[in-house]
Amino acid sequence: MLERTSTTGRYARSLIAAVIAVSALVLAANAGPARATEVHPAEGTTQTHRAAETAGTAAD
Repeated sequence: MLERTSTTGRYARSLIAAVIAVSALVLAANAGPARATEVHPAEGTTQTHRAAETAGTAAD
């Protein structure tokens, strides 16, 4: 039959797991986005700008 672990052991394991989880989150947050390989701006921004211009001319 399985023996029950002590309360101290359970708290110690949970504390260690929490420290590992927090350190993994901090490392992931500091990784940052990858650099773009192209120097051209994204195409989606110009299309959104054009759609706003055409919507304004249609109302005139």
